[in-house]
Amino acid sequence: METLKFGFKYWKRNLPLAILTQFIGFVAIIADLMIPMIAGILLNYIIKGEQFEEGAGGVFSFLLTGAYGQVQTFELFYSVAATYLVFVLVRIILIYIKNTVNQKLGLNLETDLRMETFHKLSQLDSMTISEYNSGELLQIVGNDTIMFKELFCRMIPNICDSVFVLIVTIYLLSTINIWFILIPIVLMPILVIALVKFRKIAKENFRKIRECDSRMNLTVQENIEAVRLVRSFTNEELERNKFDITNHQVRDTHINQIWLSSKFEVIFNAIKQIAYIGTIAIGAVLVMQGYMLVGYIATCSAYVMKIMDHITQINNTLFQMQQQIVAGQKMKSFMEYESKIPDYESSELVSEKPDIKLSDATLVIDEQKVLNNISIDIPYGKKLGIVGGTGSGKSVLLKSLVRIHDICDGSITIDGKDIKDYSLKNLRNMYSYVFQDVFLFSNTVDSNIAYGNPEIDEEYVIKAAMNAQAHNFITELSDGYKTVVGERGLGISGGQKQRVSIARALLKNAPVLVFDDSTSALDVNTEKRLLETVRSEYPEKTVIITAHRMSSVVDCDEIIYMKDGVITERGTFEELMALQGDFAEVYSIQQAQRQQVVDFDALAAEGGVR
Repeated sequence: METLKFGFKYWKRNLPLAILTQFIGFVAIIADLMIPMIAGILLNYIIKGEQFEEGAGGVFSFLLTGAYGQVQTFELFYSVAATYLVFVLVRIILIYIKNTVNQKLGLNLETDLRMETFHKLSQLDSMTISEYNSGELLQIVGNDTIMFKELFCRMIPNICDSVFVLIVTIYLLSTINIWFILIPIVLMPILVIALVKFRKIAKENFRKIRECDSRMNLTVQENIEAVRLVRSFTNEELERNKFDITNHQVRDTHINQIWLSSKFEVIFNAIKQIAYIGTIAIGAVLVMQGYMLVGYIATCSAYVMKIMDHITQINNTLFQMQQQIVAGQKMKSFMEYESKIPDYESSELVSEKPDIKLSDATLVIDEQKVLNNISIDIPYGKKLGIVGGTGSGKSVLLKSLVRIHDICDGSITIDGKDIKDYSLKNLRNMYSYVFQDVFLFSNTVDSNIAYGNPEIDEEYVIKAAMNAQAHNFITELSDGYKTVVGERGLGISGGQKQRVSIARALLKNAPVLVFDDSTSALDVNTEKRLLETVRSEYPEKTVIITAHRMSSVVDCDEIIYMKDGVITERGTFEELMALQGDFAEVYSIQQAQRQQVVDFDALAAEGGVR
């Protein structure tokens, strides 16, 4: 029931039109149920020539008054045939209208659900999203929305139609002979018992099918993203085996469901056949006893079969609904998932020249302290360098500034106000962030650079690319700035992707520029030119740089050296070198390694190396 309430929130805007189409469906059902009655009149009074008794034709008694022809005449035949055709046409037209409108309403709901789940996905923080695998997320945003809308645009209307058919058909049967109602009443408990048994198994089957489909999505996605890694390790056979296992699991779960559905169909078809034979038997007895005309055996048989068909349809629908309910439960659970980073969207706090301050900032992730009492003053315009080994906490520190992680203790403030008092949108608009893991969309180079402002003039895009040292290689691409780069930037080198990513951040033109080890794939000279350009073109902006290469931060106003989430050294380049600590040691080693490379290159250029 909770799952239905969840879906109804999105379906209710379609409710007025859905009610209208349901009413149209009821009219079509009435037209359909009149057809067996007309067939009974045709058999009794035109083919067999029975004498008409007052009221014997039910709602069609008017056809037998003589105004439309006498019994067993072509005139009456044409009148009855015309009436038959009218009801058939009305039924066809109304069912067409109902089905068309219902499908449109279903697509509206599917669109709304997909939009809501995608919006929810975009609102969740990265830690919350990481609790789902990508295959599961694709399943929720894609297949589950399609599956769940079927519940409202097809399943529930089908049940309403079937219940209406049962009510009207039982009434029509009672007007002919009440004994025919006995068969559905006797067989109903058997149907209900079978349904309860099959529905429980079906729900578990559909849950397994969904899990296997999710694993399949994940396997395929990972192989698309890791195609170069797989090739480099020549592990195609391993990945094929993983895919085969997943593929066979999908097959086996679907086969199990097919077997269950087949058993379900066999049992219910057997019950329907028993009902049909029973109807003929009762009809034969009633005709032989003179309680009913022979033509109404066909009418009553048709009605009893409709009762059985629609009881079966209700059972089938409830059986199939287990799949929709599983999908709805997954969507409901996802939509109710609370982000670990709460957002105060109503906050209007902004800052054009943010003064950032960290005071004893501490962060614990998975019971491990990754930041420990970090205190830094970053007044607007300061150039800050953060260095340290892998796992020292550099990237986590930067992510805490934009609330990708929320610190557990201490504070981070902007202009004296806690960053949690800012809306996430306003907070993150203060930063032009270049992530360590570069991502480019499957689009043109200029579209990737102008991602933050798609309508900006091309001259600004080119300027940002020039400042990021990307213009030269872009102009050498096949279509220049209009060259389409592949998914995740495939088709250009790592250093080129980094420069496009930096150009994207520069074009955003936020007050704070953040480079999270984003020049690691650049050669030293290109990195030097890039950082000099940033300092000269954006002298007033705050710049925060994390790097493994110590030469990247030598010109910063302050350099922080981190180890295991703690600041162990801080100062200017000259102060840290004079300290002769970890920074100075690593810097000296890196400079010596660089000198060896330079000397080796010089020797090769002189022909000393063969």
